Formats: sequence, structure tokens, C-alpha cells
Amino acid sequence: MSSLPTQFSGVTVVAKANVYFDGNVVSHTVLFPDASKKTLGVIYPGSYYFKTGAAERMEIVAGDCLVTLDGATETEEYVSSQHFDVPANSGFTIEVKKGLCEYICSFL
Repeated sequence: MSSLPTQFSGVTVVAKANVYFDGNVVSHTVLFPDASKKTLGVIYPGSYYFKTGAAERMEIVAGDCLVTLDGATETEEYVSSQHFDVPANSGFTIEVKKGLCEYICSFL
């Protein structure tokens, strides 16, 4: 398990939300001085499929989720302070059974 940051300093936040699945997944983009970016978001209960262009690291900040990566035969559970990596040009299904799942998505 890793220790996730609780705040980011010296960044620009894009105020316009990224809204998916009728508002059940919402994130905001955070731009860093080194030109990297992350999104910070929340996922409401349900099952959602995402395609990726760039490789991503999804860090779970709060709550829990079930994840099935494209090509995987097993579904894995992730809880707060855990992460999973998604290859470029791939995808994953993420399911939240109850409550909210909060995440930080880093583009690798």
C-alpha cells in the first residue's frame, strides 16, 4: 500500500467537470507545472466500462471497487490506498457496490 497525497500544491484545476454515465462518474482535471496531468474523481454505485488511450494508474482514495482489466479472467478488489495500472489502448470495467469510490487517475 502507498500513502496517497491529500493535497496538491502549485497546480491548475480545470473547473469544467468530466461527466460520464449520466453523472455517475465525475472528475476534474489537475494540471501540473511539469505538464503532467491527473484527474480526481468520484464514482457512484454501478458498473462502468472505460477505454484508455494512454496508460493510467488509478489510485483509490476512499471507498472500494471491483476491477476487471481487458483480457483478465479475474476481477480484483481495490480499497483505499491501493492502486491498479491500466495499459495504453486498453480498457477496464470498474464496479462500485455501495457508497462512493474516490480516485486519483495519473496518466503514465
